[in-house]
Formats: sequence, C-alpha cells, structure tokens
Amino acid sequence: MKKLGNWFKNIKKRTWIILAVVVVLALLIGIPILRKRSNTAATTTYQTAKVEKGTLTATIGATGTVRSNQTAILTWQTSGTIGEIKVQPGDQVKAGDILASLSQTSLPQSIILAQSDLVTAQRNLDSVKQSATQQAQAELNLVTAEKNYDSAKGTLDNYLASNHGGTTEDVLNAQAKLVVAQNNLKAAQTYYDYAKHLSETDSVRAQAYTNLYNAQQALKNAQDNLNYFILKPGGRDVEEAQAKLDLAKAQLDDAQREWDRLKGGPDPSDILAAQAKVDAAQAAINMANIISPFGGTVTEVSGMVGDQVAPGTSAFRVDDLSHMQVDVQVSEVDINSVQVGQPVVLTFDAISGQPYSGKVVEVAKAGDTIQGAVDFTVTVELTNADASVKPGMTAAVTITVEQLNNVLLVPNRAVRLVDSQRVVYILRNGQAQMVNVTLGASSDTMSEVVSSDLKVGDLVILNPPSTLFNQRPGGGGGGAFGGGL
Repeated sequence: MKKLGNWFKNIKKRTWIILAVVVVLALLIGIPILRKRSNTAATTTYQTAKVEKGTLTATIGATGTVRSNQTAILTWQTSGTIGEIKVQPGDQVKAGDILASLSQTSLPQSIILAQSDLVTAQRNLDSVKQSATQQAQAELNLVTAEKNYDSAKGTLDNYLASNHGGTTEDVLNAQAKLVVAQNNLKAAQTYYDYAKHLSETDSVRAQAYTNLYNAQQALKNAQDNLNYFILKPGGRDVEEAQAKLDLAKAQLDDAQREWDRLKGGPDPSDILAAQAKVDAAQAAINMANIISPFGGTVTEVSGMVGDQVAPGTSAFRVDDLSHMQVDVQVSEVDINSVQVGQPVVLTFDAISGQPYSGKVVEVAKAGDTIQGAVDFTVTVELTNADASVKPGMTAAVTITVEQLNNVLLVPNRAVRLVDSQRVVYILRNGQAQMVNVTLGASSDTMSEVVSSDLKVGDLVILNPPSTLFNQRPGGGGGGAFGGGL
C-alpha cells in the first residue's frame, strides 16, 4: 500500500488532465449512440399496418330466439272426455280443421242443447232471407194505419167544423125560423089529430099527414140551422178526438217505416240478427272441438283419448313454420342504421358450421327501457330456413347496415382516444407521430376514415406505447387517454 501511494504521487498533474478529457469525450460520443440503439430497438417492437383503401361492411350483432311466424296454444273450452284425436306432431293442418273432439255424452247440457238451438236459428235465418210474409204483412199494416188515420182526422174535423161563429143577426133569424117551425108543427099536429081517425084513403087525412111531416122536417132544418151558428162541441170530445188522431198518426209512421224497411226485400239488420243467433249456437257446439285457427304444423299434442279435461286444459300447439323469425334487441345508438330489407347472416350453436341468410322485416317504432338502457326490437326473417331450424333455438344475428367501397380504412386496434379526440399513431422517418382522425362507419375490425391527414401507405401503429399518450399532434403537453374503439 505504501508503494501504491508513492506511485500516485509520482503521476504528474498533466497526466490527470489528459485522463479527464478522454472520459468526457467518451461520454459525449457514447450517449447518442446508446440512445439511437434504444430508439431502434423500440421501433422494431411496434406492430404496424398500412393505411389502405378498400371495402367496408358495417354490421350490427345481436342474439335472439327463433320463433315461428305465428303460434297458437290451443286449450279445451269446456269439460268432458276426449273422444277423438285426429292429428299427431308434425302433421300439417289448415285453418278450420278439427284436431280433436270431446265425447258427445260427456258434454254439459248447454252444449248438447246448442245443437237444437242451431237448427232453430238456421231455420229463422232462412225464413228471413227467403220468406215474403213479413213484407206482405208490413204492406197490409200500412194500408190499415192509413185508414185509421183518415177516420180519426175526419172525426176531429167534424167536431171543429160544428161551430161556424155566425153573427147576431144570423142567430136571431135562425131562432125566429125555429119558433115559426115549432108553431107550424103544433098546428099541423092538431089538424092531424083531428083527421087521423078518418079512413087512410080519405084525402083530408092524407093532407093532414103530409102537412105534419113537412112541419117536422121544417122544424129539424130550423134547429140544424140554429145549431150551425151557436152549437159548440164539448171540450172532452175534441180532446179525445185529438188523442185518437195522434195515436193513429204514430201507428201510421211505424207502419210506414216498417214498409220502407221491407219493401226492397229482407232487411240486412234482420239477417245479421238471425245470423248472430246461428253463430252463437255454432260457437257453443265448437266448444266441444279443438279447431286450428290457421294453417301450420302441429308441434305439440297433449292428452289421450279417454282423458278427462276441464276448461283451460292444454290440447295442442300449432306453428306456422313457413316463415321463421328472430326478434333481437338493438341499442338506440345503432337503431337508426337499421332498415327493413337489410341482409342478415344467422348462425346457431345447435347447427354447427351452417350459416343462414335472412333479412330485416320489421323495426320497432318505440324503444323499451331496461335498467336504464333503451333498446329497440328488430325482427329478422330467415330466407333459407330448413328443418334443422326449430322454434326456441338461439341465433347469433349479424345485420349488414352499410357497405362502402373504395374508402380509406384503418384497423380498429390502432385507434385511441386523446382529449375526447380519436387519434392514431403513425411511423414517419422511424418516429411515432400522433394524427387526429374522424371516423365514419365501422366493422368488427376496420373503420372508415372520413377526415384526416392520413394517406394511403402510411404505417399506423397497432400497439402504441403508453409513453406516447401524453403527446399532442406536433408535440406539446398531454391529456387523458382512453382505449380504442
């Protein structure tokens, strides 16, 4: 140690200076080389893809359950014993086909009696449609009502015409003529009383009778003449006559309406009423049967011949399998992109490796809010469904909402969010640069660039390191960073 200390003491000051200069030069030259090597190593770790133009197919994915175009669960409407089952699962049926029936003797009394009611109702309907009796009776009633009205009107008119309201002179003159007629009658009566014992062939007796008869007629005429000016009908008589006229008028109006209703043939309302009774009786009888409401396939059969059933007991399920549909829920964010007629691809977990085609047939006009999210129901119809597709299967649905040709595309993996602005990072001259982008339609892997400084051939970085996220385009401070699309 003593020799080593002496050696350091023997080194000249100049030698220390030379060593210091060499160390500084080594640092100045080595650090940039190390940095360059570091950057080169980082560059080689970037995953990149070229910006290209191409075709973008924008899609929306969802899942749903297959259902038939129309489904009916048929149940028994009355109690009884199953007497006959006419179909089995898989059978094709038409609307109105009877699928099963209850034994006649097991039915409630009201259902059995409905058969009698049906016969009576059908006869009444035929009578309304074909018989002319109602029409003839209506015509007769109208003629009778017209006669009754004319008679009642004549009676009232006679009462009202009895008082002619003569002047005082007319009344006095009529009274005077009445007095003269009364006196003449007395004289003629006296003269006849004197001669009436004479022979009937005696001219004196004959003249006396003639004078008496003429005097009687003259007195009647005089009285009628006086009554013409002074006699008034009683108030109760007029009121009764007016009431009878009002009744006759109402009856005439009723008869006229009935005739107007029937003169052109059976009244449609009468036919409808009679038909309703037929339908009611038939509906009661049909309660003993299960009837298919539409054409389709029998997919379920419940019960066996001899089983006791009650109202509401399940009997059959019928599905219209000619059109298979899937209802899916689409978010309010995407619903305006969905339109009727757009093509659809469907896949099923239960049918491996077999995609099916379809189309959008209905888009709901109103959404449903579930746990704060608003979704709209979109109905998709399969266009090439086969026997493998069955109601109840789960389907993955991909709706093609837009197809763009010759557009600038970037991978979705390359897109990031910086300060609420979508950006990508590209390599230029070996350096990563951030570029703002405005995106349009998107698919699962690519997005359309509608506005940006990107050009075809630019290399976008698919895995930019987090150290780049605090850089703004052209340098500067950083901001908040979010993930990709």
